[in-house]
Amino acid sequence: MKRLLTFWSNNSKNHYRSICTMSEHVRKFYDQNALIELSRLDLPLCRVEFASTLRLIEKYFPPTGIICDIGGGPGRYAVELTSRGYRVLLSDLSEEEILLARKEFARQNLRADAFLTANACHLSEIASESFDAGLLLGPMYHVVEAANRLKALQEFRRILKPGGVGIVSYLNSWGLMRTGINDFPSRYEDVEFLRSMLEGNTFTGNDLKNFTESYWSTPELALAEIKQAGLETISYAGAEGFASGMASQMEKLENDNRQAYENIIKVAAETSESKQFRDNTDHLLIVVRRKLGQN
Repeated sequence: MKRLLTFWSNNSKNHYRSICTMSEHVRKFYDQNALIELSRLDLPLCRVEFASTLRLIEKYFPPTGIICDIGGGPGRYAVELTSRGYRVLLSDLSEEEILLARKEFARQNLRADAFLTANACHLSEIASESFDAGLLLGPMYHVVEAANRLKALQEFRRILKPGGVGIVSYLNSWGLMRTGINDFPSRYEDVEFLRSMLEGNTFTGNDLKNFTESYWSTPELALAEIKQAGLETISYAGAEGFASGMASQMEKLENDNRQAYENIIKVAAETSESKQFRDNTDHLLIVVRRKLGQN
């Protein structure tokens, strides 16, 4: 069996902790909010995000293979992929998230190939060209330096096999402009803040309540970073589809009209790649491929 990790075989029961250079604020935030992250995708609107991402996986990933889930937190996608028969390596910056993932795998009597506490910008302990497909769904939210975002994308490309497919997620300023009307309207007292959301934004831990330092992109900037990293864009989607920005309405529908709520999740996921929706949702999902013959 090919080793996925240069310092750790697939059947090891221990995990290797790398020296993390991503902000300690980010690591501490997720260490302290691990349980919240475990349940986040069960929130009424976030179920659309989960459904849209799974739809892209079903559409673009190979039917079998070895998958890397980089920045996968407590393993919601890793668990789902493993239950579907994939072999999965799960990596995250937060040790608490990884501990939760281990417990969730055990609770469901599932086995991951490996659990790794590591920085998405520095994955040298993972062997090159190891994975048939991969997820990079969290790190790009929190890598605030452009050079390090490029490094994370290049590391992701390196560990994919030639022809391997991945999904990369960004926080999208254009969608968050609408969401902010409900979620953080006081920030709009500063008109320059509102105008700045038309471009990429970087925030420190003190800028946003109940969140840590983050980077908000736009589709144009995100797609340019993907290209710069040497990855090919196959497609992209807006995770929340036409339901983006409607968290309170989705919560109400879940309680008052369950059939309408379930139908919205279904159709929002089905149409998440539609050009009329994909540029203005909170989360941008970019389907990428490592080109054949690429070093």
